Amino acid sequence: MSIFGKVKAKAQELLGRAEQVYGESHGDAAATVAGEANVMEAQAEEEELDRAEKRDDDDGFAPAR
Repeated sequence: MSIFGKVKAKAQELLGRAEQVYGESHGDAAATVAGEANVMEAQAEEEELDRAEKRDDDDGFAPAR
């Protein structure tokens, strides 16, 4: 995948963490939960992008498809 996908996922994670901290500091449970959800979604997207880049069956000798 492209670098833009990774940047988007990282930005979503940072915004989620900011929302989570805001919720915790202001006693807003909804903001805390929404922030946690954004962080988890971004981390899952990053993992998916990493898995798409790495193929287990690629030994480095075969030509690219």
